[in-house]
Amino acid sequence: MGKAASNPDALADLPRERWPRHIAIIMDGNGRWAERRGLPRIEGHRRGAKAVVRIIEEAARIGLEYLTLFAFSSENWRRSKTEINFLMMLYRRFLARHRAKLMRDNVRFVTIGRREGIPRKTLDEVDRTVEESAGNTGTVFCLAVNYGARQEIADAVRQIARRVKAGDLDPETITEETVAESLDTVGMPDPDLLVRTAGEMRISNFLLWQISYSELWVVEKCWPDFSESDLHEAVRTFASRERRFGRAGRQDEGT
Repeated sequence: MGKAASNPDALADLPRERWPRHIAIIMDGNGRWAERRGLPRIEGHRRGAKAVVRIIEEAARIGLEYLTLFAFSSENWRRSKTEINFLMMLYRRFLARHRAKLMRDNVRFVTIGRREGIPRKTLDEVDRTVEESAGNTGTVFCLAVNYGARQEIADAVRQIARRVKAGDLDPETITEETVAESLDTVGMPDPDLLVRTAGEMRISNFLLWQISYSELWVVEKCWPDFSESDLHEAVRTFASRERRFGRAGRQDEGT
């Protein structure tokens, strides 16, 4: 970590009320990062995991409330078996190696996405990390693995339908809050800022319900090159935005 990146005063001039509570990141470009350097794709994933460690550490240091990272989508099962096996092994080793660090940094670990298909040994590390960090009160680090937003919404609809069928819920009383409470992210605020790396202008089936009013920020860097200073820039970018939520902006008032 460079001196500028670890500068404890990097965001000291920014009023806390202007910060995002929740930043979600689509970590894109690991494979391209590796290919541009003549390296195998798995090396890009390995370097991407190191970037994850840096960003979690910095999020905890600056006091970001929520950080959600999109690690593996429900569509990523279409990749080669070799790459998938490596990613699942990397996920397991990441948790085993860094659980103590998460605890020292007071980070609470949670996950979203389906468990089906994820190896038992990996799930054991997931469950242990979730359980051990449950009492931590610092940054909530959410990792999206085997996650797809359409799938999540369909699961929520089924859950609501079962409640209606059982007579526990009147269809006429279903609200946006009813749906939100049935999603994987229940208990978490919606992301204020959605970041995507590698310059791609796509949402990629990520948090479709939750990002309805999120600010968007796309950076050209591939994920392995995303640094602490980029996280700082993300916070500053958000702070510079005027969030309207359907209201007229200041420049529109009186017209």
